[in-house]
Amino acid sequence: MKVLVTGSAGLIGSQVAKDLVDSGDTVYSGYHKAEPDVGIPTHIDLSDINSINEIIKKTNPDSVIHLAAMTNVDLCEKEKELAMKINAKATEILAKQAAKNNSFFVYVSTDYVFDGVEGMKKESDKPNPVDYYGRSKLEGEKSLMNLASSWCIARTSTPYGLHSSKTTFPIWVANKLSENTEITVVTDQHTSPTYVPNLSRMLIEITRRQLVGIFHVSGATRISRYDMAEKLVDKLKLPKTLLLPSSIEKMDWIAKRPKDSSLDVSKALDILKEKPLDVEQGLDSLVKQMN
Repeated sequence: MKVLVTGSAGLIGSQVAKDLVDSGDTVYSGYHKAEPDVGIPTHIDLSDINSINEIIKKTNPDSVIHLAAMTNVDLCEKEKELAMKINAKATEILAKQAAKNNSFFVYVSTDYVFDGVEGMKKESDKPNPVDYYGRSKLEGEKSLMNLASSWCIARTSTPYGLHSSKTTFPIWVANKLSENTEITVVTDQHTSPTYVPNLSRMLIEITRRQLVGIFHVSGATRISRYDMAEKLVDKLKLPKTLLLPSSIEKMDWIAKRPKDSSLDVSKALDILKEKPLDVEQGLDSLVKQMN
């Protein structure tokens, strides 16, 4: 299988590219600034229409796994036009080119397309983003729904794991507490934390099987940031007294966050061979990786 993976130097993309290469697939590792470690380095600028148009012609992939995005929630709120350009317009152009090429298109989206008033959202629930990041990603979703070609929208939540340059939430917690530094963690924000190697395998299965439609591919546990931090601290035997509980209202965030953006993964559990892991399984796997 020939696969174009955009954002291949990022947290999720680097894992997907590695797993595909390890399986013997031909991987075009799309990147903008940081050159990827695996696959065939393929430069792409999502703010440049010509760059997007040429990438499919150049690589001629069987499938595209589109991970590249502007994911900094507060930056999206400040740079609305750029967020829409990268997360929505670039997705639309890339998806149209993939359709012309008969390439299966997997768009990795987010739990932030929901407003967070009620959690455990199903694929059929109506999105209603409360911030510009969620809004721009939802516009990206809509651009796929207008295409007649084969596509999948794969929504995930709070991805975590090891990465050479990006520090995910559990790693940040472990690093700070290992330094004997107090950290403030919110108790009233609930998500479905997703262990990246598990997510990568789910995305690759969707791609290989060309599963069409919307899938929630997150972790299988609804949990608060604080409770997740506590679980990790227990596993690593770090001082729990350094965890300072707080609330969303007290955080110095620019963009509003959904309070409960947890996802219902029943469909993935039913259809996928690679099942979403619960938070205990994910953190246990992460701790093994760290050691």
